[in-house]
Amino acid sequence: MYPDAFGRINERFPSTTEAPNATADAYMSHVRHLDIRGIRSWYRQGHFRHKYGNRTTATVVFDVAEGIWMERLIEPVTIQEPGDEPEKRKAHFVGKHGGLWWQPPDLQLVDGEELWLVEGCIDAIALALNGIKAVATLSAGNYPAKMLAALAERGIRPTLVWALDNDRTGRKYTQAHVKAAREAGFCCKAALIPQHGQAKRDWNDVHNAGELEEQDLLTYRYHGDLLLAPSAHEAGLLTWQHSKKKLGSFSLEFGTRTWWWHLPEDTFMRLRKELMEAEDPLTSEEADYEAARRCGQVNDIANCTFQFLYFQKLELTNESWYYARIRFPHGVYEIKDTFTGAQVASGSEFKKRLLGIAPGALFTGATWQLNWIIKHHLDAIRIVQTVDFIGYSKEHRAWIFNDLAVTGAKVYPINDEDFFEIGKLSVKSLNQSLKLHIGTQRSYRSDWIELVWEAFGPRGIVAAAFWLGSLFAEQIRELHKSYPFLEVVGEAGAGKSTLIEFLWKLVGRNDYEGFDPNKSTLAARARIMSQVANLPVCLIESDRGDDAKQKQFDWDELKTAYNGRASRARGVANGGNDTNEPAFRGSVVVSQNAPVNASEAIMQRLIHLKFRTGGHTRQSKVAADTLASMPVEEVSYFALQATLAEDKVMRTVAEKTPDYEAELGKHPEIRSNRIAKNHGQLMALVDALADLTGMEHDWR
Repeated sequence: MYPDAFGRINERFPSTTEAPNATADAYMSHVRHLDIRGIRSWYRQGHFRHKYGNRTTATVVFDVAEGIWMERLIEPVTIQEPGDEPEKRKAHFVGKHGGLWWQPPDLQLVDGEELWLVEGCIDAIALALNGIKAVATLSAGNYPAKMLAALAERGIRPTLVWALDNDRTGRKYTQAHVKAAREAGFCCKAALIPQHGQAKRDWNDVHNAGELEEQDLLTYRYHGDLLLAPSAHEAGLLTWQHSKKKLGSFSLEFGTRTWWWHLPEDTFMRLRKELMEAEDPLTSEEADYEAARRCGQVNDIANCTFQFLYFQKLELTNESWYYARIRFPHGVYEIKDTFTGAQVASGSEFKKRLLGIAPGALFTGATWQLNWIIKHHLDAIRIVQTVDFIGYSKEHRAWIFNDLAVTGAKVYPINDEDFFEIGKLSVKSLNQSLKLHIGTQRSYRSDWIELVWEAFGPRGIVAAAFWLGSLFAEQIRELHKSYPFLEVVGEAGAGKSTLIEFLWKLVGRNDYEGFDPNKSTLAARARIMSQVANLPVCLIESDRGDDAKQKQFDWDELKTAYNGRASRARGVANGGNDTNEPAFRGSVVVSQNAPVNASEAIMQRLIHLKFRTGGHTRQSKVAADTLASMPVEEVSYFALQATLAEDKVMRTVAEKTPDYEAELGKHPEIRSNRIAKNHGQLMALVDALADLTGMEHDWR
């Protein structure tokens, strides 16, 4: 709630001559919540500076060997080298640490005792403060071959407990490291922290939560044992034991397949009794384990695994789905798709849906087995909010694109579960028909504005400014209650299509100009109008001479879009009197050869751009050809550049539009306030475009 009160460690705890490690001590104590009284000699304070970093910061340095260390940056540093994407760095390595590990200076190892191997130095310290001997491999993929070989030479072979992070990478390297260490003669075990919440938890986190008691460690060891189990039967036996023998039947995942483990009660009790009454009788615990091992049954019920990630619902239509991930044993690919409530309620329906979305995926279990799986998977399942369009969501104050979201001048990439985590907000778009390819800053060609000027002159700049305004149409309408339409008309061959197709590239849409409203139904037009937000909807009006087709579309359909209101209402098929009236969230562009012939209300909503073939030069043709052939990846970073500058763009629009509107209102031939307002908005957007692109003042 109050990040400033608990951040700025560098400022609040500066190092002094008397306390050279003051900043590092404060970080370890106040941020990492470690008792540093006995560990101050385990680290030292350093300093990190980068030529292209946004700040300098003190660091906590952990010495690995002579001339080799790892330092944790007390405050993350964003580094952006010329032409590269910004990189947020939290740690820095000096020297080659491959094959090595970091260990507490006073660590003494004895042959046969346990040694835990974690990824981070602070995780190793957290375990050490709980009486567990631990070292840090510094990264999941670093196998400490040199350190293990040195121990073996001294005749010390501890039991290695691999306790890497419980993510896909950590599990993969745990299995690889265990195999290598066993081949080197070491006894190996594993420990994993179960991950149930949104944020990944490490050993420092469970230390802070007081979850390193004996019972907690048993749970972590159990999950590690499951990872290393040699067979599905052994994994089932471990699960049965961990449940304190309460589960007689259950599903489990092993080898990226789904299995059903079953313990026949009568057979188990008879065998248990025989083992306890034999000549060499077993204890109760031993008899339980041996009887379960002998009579436990396991069979696969699916040749894949499926994990229900979250529940998503579209409020407007009251439709909902469970979003699931399907993985296969070969590990080449994974499928993520949706299941409806009806499809997870029946084994036969689930089998059909699984076969339909994942090639070769087969569920052979019964409905009662599926019910058991669903019950455990859907307990406290995450809920993800959804939008049915691509672009800006006014409710979430964020641009929701295909692979990234932008809000508050920050970019959020989509996570591996196909939704955006924006603080505490979980959101995604359900729209699959529109794909925007947003390029990177490294590949961005900022000279496109010069080519537009060379090819199309002032009209090209005005069109580009309108496209910029389209990225903020919702905010502009919130400010001014309206956003104008753009009419691009002119002779055939004047370059209209080239310009519009290029402007689409600025927002990541390739090989697209628009749609012909006369060749689409009313329902199709309504869907096209509602599938984007803060993006243009481009109408290409063709075959104007065909009266039959002309009647299919009436320009007055667009009248309400000017103010962001619905262009069409339809009934919701729910047996009630509910209707769906999706608001218009984008902007309108009209491109055709002949001028629009519509009512006065529509004409006043239009900004007119008339293109002619006269005046074309060799230089303008070369520039236009360059724009036409330019890959979308080289200019679509503009969409990101603009949305990240939301405050600056909207401040320009808010401050300058009234001035331009008043100036235009004084013109004797302008007798409509709406015309003055529309053009005042676009004049302010030209200013905003000039600021964003560094456009020459004379062009402005």
